[in-house]
Amino acid sequence: MDYIELAMKRAKETNCSTDTNFFQALKEVLVSIRPLMENHPEYKTQNIIERIISPNRAIYFKIEWLDDSNNIHVNSGYRIQFNNALDPYKGGVRFHPSVNPDILKFLAFEQIFKNAITGLHIGGAKGGADFDPKGKSDKEIMKFCQAFMTAFYNSLGSDIDVLGGDIRVGAREVGYLFGQYKQLTNSYNSIITSKPLALGGSLGRTEATGYGLIYFTQTLLEDMGETLKGKICTISGSGNVAIHAIEKLYDLGAVPVTCSDSRGAIHDSNGIDLALLKKIKLERRASLEYYAHERKSATYVKKENYVGGSSHVWDIPCFAAFPCATQNELGLTCAKKLIHNDVKIIAEGANMPTTPEAIEVFQSHSIIFAPAKAANAGGVAVSVLEMGQNNSLKYLSFEQVDRRLKGIMSNIYSNIKMTCDTYDLEMDLIAGANILGFKRVADAMIMQGV
Repeated sequence: MDYIELAMKRAKETNCSTDTNFFQALKEVLVSIRPLMENHPEYKTQNIIERIISPNRAIYFKIEWLDDSNNIHVNSGYRIQFNNALDPYKGGVRFHPSVNPDILKFLAFEQIFKNAITGLHIGGAKGGADFDPKGKSDKEIMKFCQAFMTAFYNSLGSDIDVLGGDIRVGAREVGYLFGQYKQLTNSYNSIITSKPLALGGSLGRTEATGYGLIYFTQTLLEDMGETLKGKICTISGSGNVAIHAIEKLYDLGAVPVTCSDSRGAIHDSNGIDLALLKKIKLERRASLEYYAHERKSATYVKKENYVGGSSHVWDIPCFAAFPCATQNELGLTCAKKLIHNDVKIIAEGANMPTTPEAIEVFQSHSIIFAPAKAANAGGVAVSVLEMGQNNSLKYLSFEQVDRRLKGIMSNIYSNIKMTCDTYDLEMDLIAGANILGFKRVADAMIMQGV
């Protein structure tokens, strides 16, 4: 049993057997960095793998809050501060019933390397609570956010740990979290990003993850002598990432024809009506079923009617597919459908949306696969720009932010491609991204001692 296998065995012995998402992410990274380990024996001498796969801190806390009827509720809150070798912890906070330690460990572990490959000086963390803002009043959401921050604020700081928005934590929730932090500390401190503009947020942050996803894909395709112009694209999800990916696809002349939510999927062969999608999802916060009511060219398929249990999004022939909904949404059945329909590239907008079995079949058919830790790094990149603007009190225009975002995503691709060339990985962008991120963190850890 070699060093990597021993580290995996140790991880399974010291974590819960139910941490399936975390082990999936762990295996993907460790298997792909073998070429790096062979060239850097000092990583084994310094026991870097065992040190890097264990969180520095895992914080669990209770959140008590009052609803509009003065009933007391209790939720569980978490923050996994995984690694800060490259400076302060940085990662989003999500409020969703599915939030648990396994999900957050996987997300925080991935965040280490996503943040590292941007070239920016930030560590990796993730947090959240098993609270669902859906169906709650604004006052109830405010009360919950205030209780969350009260239970957790003393673990934050602009040079310690910086939060960000994530699933169901948008500008409203970020505003309440930030307001409570200021009340508790009597200070203005950049401890959360994705803030509304009036509170010091950055222009372009809302668009950053979706735009960055398409900028990365565009750079990759240009390197291959290809383009998105005129190409049919399928997108899952209908949240912030999906909406702005669709918007940027239109800017580049592509034809995005699908989107989805937790209840079903839309196929609009004429191209998604972006204005209508924004009205339904950002203003009304309603189901996509209403899209089909107002757009007669669209077909709506309910989740219970998906063929073979896989999202209708992946039944549609396309040149490029962008999974932007949630983890493990694109499985083996979906992958086979996409390959049958002659897909050329998969670029992940969500975190780990593709299962290992699906990735394996994509790679065996020479489908270009852009992993989330590279392709969706635009959000955290602009979050760091927001932190810099807050600290300097000098704010960038939308055009300046967008230009820097495009440059960062282009550099991420170039550095991953260079890593692939160095280690003879051909176009294995997963291994290239993992090696690039792991090396940057490992080298920083060694420089700082034990």
